[in-house]
Amino acid sequence: MSHNLTDEQKTALEAAAFRRLVSHLQERTDVQNIDMMNLSGFCRNCLSRWYQEAAQAHNIDLDKDGAREIVYGMPYDEWKAAHQTEATEQQKAAFAASHQDK
Repeated sequence: MSHNLTDEQKTALEAAAFRRLVSHLQERTDVQNIDMMNLSGFCRNCLSRWYQEAAQAHNIDLDKDGAREIVYGMPYDEWKAAHQTEATEQQKAAFAASHQDK
């Protein structure tokens, strides 16, 4: 099936999907970054890094902390203090196994 979307429509839809993803991740504070990395190969930190890289590509000054605050919905240190738990040995082992070749 072919979709005849204009570049403007694609951008609008991609932006809406991105905002929905960020909102979902902000709501699902029970999901730890290490679990996301182990299952999908990316996490909130990756998403914020990609956001910062996109800003730089468009000559927009956005630092790491600013990008993280956009993705996390609050300063990163606040999110960590409120929601991040210590990784279990099983989570750490799964992370190490999934990143052996990298």
